[in-house]
Amino acid sequence: MRSVAKKAYIVLILLLLYAPIITLVTLSFNASKTRAKWGGFTLKWYGSMFRNDAIMHALYTTLVLAILSALIATLIGTAAAIAMNTMKARFRMYFTAVTNIPMLNADIVTGISLMLLFLAFDAAFGFRTVLLAHITFNIPYVILSVLPKLKQTNRSVYEAALDLGATPVYAFYKVILPDIMPGIISGFFLSFTMSLDDFIITHFSKGPGLDTLSTKIYTEVKKGIKPEMYALSTLMFATVLILVIVVNYIPDADASKKQRSGKIIKE
Repeated sequence: MRSVAKKAYIVLILLLLYAPIITLVTLSFNASKTRAKWGGFTLKWYGSMFRNDAIMHALYTTLVLAILSALIATLIGTAAAIAMNTMKARFRMYFTAVTNIPMLNADIVTGISLMLLFLAFDAAFGFRTVLLAHITFNIPYVILSVLPKLKQTNRSVYEAALDLGATPVYAFYKVILPDIMPGIISGFFLSFTMSLDDFIITHFSKGPGLDTLSTKIYTEVKKGIKPEMYALSTLMFATVLILVIVVNYIPDADASKKQRSGKIIKE
């Protein structure tokens, strides 16, 4: 009975978490504009969404912003993680604690802080300010994705490559980089996901005339929810779900590959 009660409790929690999303996805295929009546299955809202220039422009802006911010944050975060890994344990602990602060901080505090920073430098609010804001809050996620992989690397292999005549740069690309690549890829996809669905920080750092998917949905909701917004939100959820699966699959696949390699060597 205890085991059944635990499973029932987990199922109940999952239903509470995903019931709104299931409702949203269902409404995106409802032929009727009213939420109170099922008018049959249809894909017309998805077609209407793709014909909407405002939504397509917001989608383009969101994708460009997410890809650029994820790439830049991945480069900076990876370099920062490598630098932190070479520090003494005491200093590494301090820097790790500082890295955790933006992740634990409320998004509204980060958004207002960045807005005040841009105002202090008299920056013109627009795509550049949003990009800088997204890079800023994505970097900690990359650092904390790469650091564990760096701790798992065998420094003796790197030093052996140097003893055999390899330059530090060549040894890094051939020895260290392949080992930490799963962490780098995970950090990139995590940054892309965070940038894709961010609203609060984007809202405080964007200028007039610039809309991402999240701010576009917020604007449309104030006017009245249209069925196209259900379709748009469903696509966003599907994209994030796929990225989360990929991010969780990469470390597992890498671990399985190493286990198989270890077995082959032993045999």
